[in-house]
Amino acid sequence: MQAIHVTIRPIGNSKGVVLPKTVLAQAGLEDATDAEMTVENGVIILRKPAKPARDGWAEAAKNLAAEGGDDLVMGEFGNEEDNDLVW
Repeated sequence: MQAIHVTIRPIGNSKGVVLPKTVLAQAGLEDATDAEMTVENGVIILRKPAKPARDGWAEAAKNLAAEGGDDLVMGEFGNEEDNDLVW
């Protein structure tokens, strides 16, 4: 991508840059309401926030259970020493 000239504008005690729609689209941020910003070797990096590990798993498990798709694949089984365990 060719470099685009932008103006750094004062916003209160901070400064801001207007990001062109095409740049946001290329970064996958066109509909985003937040982003992660870091500075690496003097370069400002703006990217989509990383999703937390296992994001959406709880809801997917609930949906699977509601549809009856959570049956055990191998059935119940134990180990030979299980009877010796004291709980």
